[in-house]
Amino acid sequence: MSNEKPNYFDLVYQVVREIPKGRVTSYGTIANYLGLKSGARMVGYAMNAAHTMSDVPAQRVVNRQGLLTGKAHFETPTKMQELLEADGVKVENDRVLDFEKVFWDPEKELDL
Repeated sequence: MSNEKPNYFDLVYQVVREIPKGRVTSYGTIANYLGLKSGARMVGYAMNAAHTMSDVPAQRVVNRQGLLTGKAHFETPTKMQELLEADGVKVENDRVLDFEKVFWDPEKELDL
């Protein structure tokens, strides 16, 4: 029997894949859900590594104020906003509009 722990980034990606189209969540919310001591910064590191992974909707993870803080890690400076808008999320001045309304909390939505 293997004592190998799941890769931390893979745990983050499992949660991010569950975020529905038209919704967003924050780095800290994912960290809290997974019980990660390293917190939001480590989720950010995972997301920075995910922008080229087509099965991980990295655009749906923003900071706790709804700011597109990860946008520099996409192919172009506007790509994160373009992907969110294609998802149906409104963005203005690099901030998700109606953040509370479109916010997705895995604690309430998932049983992983």
